[in-house]
Amino acid sequence: MRKFWVIGLVCAFVSCDFFESKDKKARELVNQEMRNIDWNEVDNYPLFEACDETLTKQDQKVCFENELTSHLAATLEEFEYILDADINPTVYVDFVIDGEGKISVLNIEKDTKIDLEMPEFDGIITQSLKGVPKISPALKRGIPVRTKFRIPIVLGSKQ
Repeated sequence: MRKFWVIGLVCAFVSCDFFESKDKKARELVNQEMRNIDWNEVDNYPLFEACDETLTKQDQKVCFENELTSHLAATLEEFEYILDADINPTVYVDFVIDGEGKISVLNIEKDTKIDLEMPEFDGIITQSLKGVPKISPALKRGIPVRTKFRIPIVLGSKQ
């Protein structure tokens, strides 16, 4: 009877170690996989409905950029503005598309003289981006993620 207890105890200790090592191996695999993920890149770019989700990643990016710039250009064409030649006409807009596809302006970097000639410019850009057609968020490993973008806008100037 004593032999059975000894064998039983040995089996119990060995089986606990067996399960513990499986758990440890699983944690190591997860940690290794997490280290291998490039967190600065997405698997799929945000997409407008006009863009095909089966496109390559680079073509998705091009489609997204084209749709966005077309929307911004159409908005800016509605406004009449002329800048002096000494003003840097390039404006940089930093914005975020969250995991639900909502867009938010983070920053608008521009020549300070633009504010003097066009004080409503920031509001125009912000409203334009809020009015873009529905966007599907970027995906990382099939999960919607928040993505940050910076786009340059070149404004016309007096000749």
